[in-house]
Amino acid sequence: MRSSAASSKNIDERILVLAVDVDNDLYRKTKISGPLYGRVENLNGATQLALADPEDPDSNTIFQAVNIYDELKEEGYQVNVATITGSENEGYQSDSEISRQLDLVLSRYKSDKCVFVTDGASDNRILPIIQSRIKINSVKLLSMKQSEKLENTYFAILEKLKEPHYARIIFGIPAVLILLFAISYIFGFGLMLPAILIGIYLLVKGFGLEDPFLDSFRGFGFSIDRSSFVFYLGTLLFIGASLFVGWNNYLLEIGISGNSSLAWAYGIEGFLLLLPIALLLYLFGRIIDLRGKHYFFRSFKYGSYMGSSIIFWVLAYSFVAWIIGQIYFSQLLMYLILAIFIGVGISAISNFFRNKALRSRKLKDKFVINELGALIGKVGGTDTKHGRFTINTNFGNPITYSIDRIVEVSDKVIIK
Repeated sequence: MRSSAASSKNIDERILVLAVDVDNDLYRKTKISGPLYGRVENLNGATQLALADPEDPDSNTIFQAVNIYDELKEEGYQVNVATITGSENEGYQSDSEISRQLDLVLSRYKSDKCVFVTDGASDNRILPIIQSRIKINSVKLLSMKQSEKLENTYFAILEKLKEPHYARIIFGIPAVLILLFAISYIFGFGLMLPAILIGIYLLVKGFGLEDPFLDSFRGFGFSIDRSSFVFYLGTLLFIGASLFVGWNNYLLEIGISGNSSLAWAYGIEGFLLLLPIALLLYLFGRIIDLRGKHYFFRSFKYGSYMGSSIIFWVLAYSFVAWIIGQIYFSQLLMYLILAIFIGVGISAISNFFRNKALRSRKLKDKFVINELGALIGKVGGTDTKHGRFTINTNFGNPITYSIDRIVEVSDKVIIK
């Protein structure tokens, strides 16, 4: 029954009822990709997901979103309903995909406010992403009914353990720690090796380097059909050779001096000796792969990576050489300054050629489509300094993308 306050409501408001599947159960279990637009697509997606896994709460979240849509529609509001999905690799990848799909939904449905439908805390984490694009007027938290709270907790834990993201944390990290201590005990390294590796992991995790690191290695693999195969094979061979030389140096020095700290320094020096060749082979392989996939602009990024690799290698090698007395401190500073100049120079040259290529392609006013052939809009302008371009959609909402997402440029622009 409609309340007396119903007449005071602004039914001219354009409302978006939005459901979010953060870990993309929808695609993993039904092969249906987000976003889902409108009542029919959402009902179909929720039904397929419920049939594939009746215990998955995301299907109920989508059904709840459709229910709220129906209620608001009946009250006379201008309302639309949509579901967006993230990625099973929760974190940056999931947030980035949610941002992309939300931009697509808002470009299709012009909305003033949003009703956010969620099934728990993991979805609440992405509230700032949604609020940065549209005002959230209401949050609907969906709770599954169970006869006993203990039973609910038990099954919730079991379901979370099936998800790759949580399984890696609960089982993967303890397993790696146990293996590290076992290997260290077998080879007589003591606590030093596990401590170093754990420290490196925490450093990478703490500074948010995990996702860029994994992204750089995504697509790495062996296949005789790929021209990059030789470079990747060479990378592994030189890494193996580096480990062998480093271990040999360690054993040699520990046998001569008996000083474990000095032996480790000689071992690290031996490992670093061939490492730059492995890094360069890997980067060349990635550039070939990206060119093969038509990621023309993204391949320039690896020029910057080469510059960073040179700085890292010279710094590490010079520092170890200084510790074992092969060079003076003044030489260490000189090599460091030289490495920075060379690294920054290579990065600057890479960015120069990328910006030059971007300007020569003349993207402005060209139609932009995705790899599935769906029209997104027209290029409104490019920002060569930050490597971005703006798309003016047919719905009047500008969208900004990185030029690294460009796959091909001809009479139109194709993006991933």
